[in-house]
Amino acid sequence: MNLQERFTHQGLKFINNPQLIGSFWAEIHKKYTERGRHYHNLQHLEQMFSELDAVEDHIADFSTVTFSVFYHDVIYDAASKANEEKSAERAVMRLKTLNISQDIINKVSEQIIATKAHLRSADHDINYLLDADLSVLGKDRETYLDYTRKIRKEYSVYPDFLYKPGRKKVLQHFLEQESIFKTDEFREKYEGAARENISREIGSL
Repeated sequence: MNLQERFTHQGLKFINNPQLIGSFWAEIHKKYTERGRHYHNLQHLEQMFSELDAVEDHIADFSTVTFSVFYHDVIYDAASKANEEKSAERAVMRLKTLNISQDIINKVSEQIIATKAHLRSADHDINYLLDADLSVLGKDRETYLDYTRKIRKEYSVYPDFLYKPGRKKVLQHFLEQESIFKTDEFREKYEGAARENISREIGSL
């Protein structure tokens, strides 16, 4: 199913109000298609769901993770350091209106905030969400290069002398971790290629 169908199906599990759910989808669509969103857009969501669908059997609460995917980058400003917090706040605001339990809302908020630091969690569902979010790092070389070009466009407000050291710091942070991916499935699939891609990019900066 496409993203709109997925979101609608998800919302109808909690409230029989297609109009309200439709208005929330329209907001999500508008946000992820904003000018300047070269990577953090609807295609990114589709890619994440493609990865997560493949490991759905390993995810305890796929429904909650689904909401987290839709809202994790709903607020995105390359010049801001509070995107995750703002995205979590928007998710909480919207999900309350869908008659979703506070427990689920709290989990969605926690999962979205976790995409800020990308640290291994005791919660396996968070680890799967984080791995799907970073799966592009382990893709083939051309896909990875396309990703780096899109990220650079998103940060076009910064000149190279500011962007390159900052990007290098982020990439080195990944390499310094025992493993970039937190789950066995993603580690086996992407870890080696991700380290090669990142090392190559660092060398080009």
